[in-house]
Amino acid sequence: MAVAVVVIGAVSAGSAAGSGGAGASASTETPTPRPVPGEAPPPATVDTFDRTAHSLDDPNSIWVVVNKLRPMNPQDFEPEDLVEVDVPHTWDPEMRQEASDAIVAMFQAASDEADLTLASNSAFRSYSSQEEIYDGDDLLTARPGFSEHQTGLVMDIGADSGDCSLETCFADTDEGIWLRDNAWRFGFILRYPDGKTDVTGYEFEPWHYRYVGVPLSTEMHETGIATLEEFFGLPAAPEYE
Repeated sequence: MAVAVVVIGAVSAGSAAGSGGAGASASTETPTPRPVPGEAPPPATVDTFDRTAHSLDDPNSIWVVVNKLRPMNPQDFEPEDLVEVDVPHTWDPEMRQEASDAIVAMFQAASDEADLTLASNSAFRSYSSQEEIYDGDDLLTARPGFSEHQTGLVMDIGADSGDCSLETCFADTDEGIWLRDNAWRFGFILRYPDGKTDVTGYEFEPWHYRYVGVPLSTEMHETGIATLEEFFGLPAAPEYE
C-alpha cells in the first residue's frame, strides 16, 4: 500500500507540473498587434450651388450668356425694365432695374469705404447703337446682336476723373483695384479678365462689369472661376462662326 501511494503521488505531481508548464508557456506568448487604422480621408466637398437656377439662353435672365457663339435671341432684343441709373456718367446710362439698384449701391460703397468716385462710361446699348459703335475690331468691340451691353446688365465703369477710362491702365488705378476686389459683393463680375481672350473672345477689359446677381458672383469669387463660359461648362468663344 505504501508503494502504491508513492507512485500515484508521483504521477499526480507530474501531471500538475505538466499543467503548470503549459500555463506558463501560454502566458508568455506575444499577442498579435492590431492593425493601426489609417487617417480618415477628408470629407468630400459637395457642390450645392444650383447651376440651373436661371436660364443661360433667355435674354431676360440675369444669367444669360452672350458671346461670339451665343448672340442675343432675338437679335434686336431690348429689356422692358430699363431705368436711368443715378450715378456720375459720361453718357446717360440705362440698365435693368435690378442691375441699376446694385450698381448704385456699389458706387456708394466705393465712396463710403474708399473715398472713390466712380462713373459710368457706357451701359445699355441697343442693337442699332451697336451698329454705330462696331468698328470691325473683333477683339475690342462686339458685332451688333452679340454685345453684352444689349442685355441691360452691363456697365463700363471708370473713375470720375476720367483717368485711364476704357484703357487697360484702369486696372492699376485705385478705382480699378477697388472694383476688382469688391464688385462680387454687389453681384458683378469682371466679364473679360486678363489672360482669358481664348475663352471670352475679347482682350482684357478692366472696366467692363456684368451683373449676374450676388449668389453667382459669390460662387465664382469663392471658386476662383473667372468666366461664365468656364463656370457653366460652355464652349470657349474666341471667334465668330
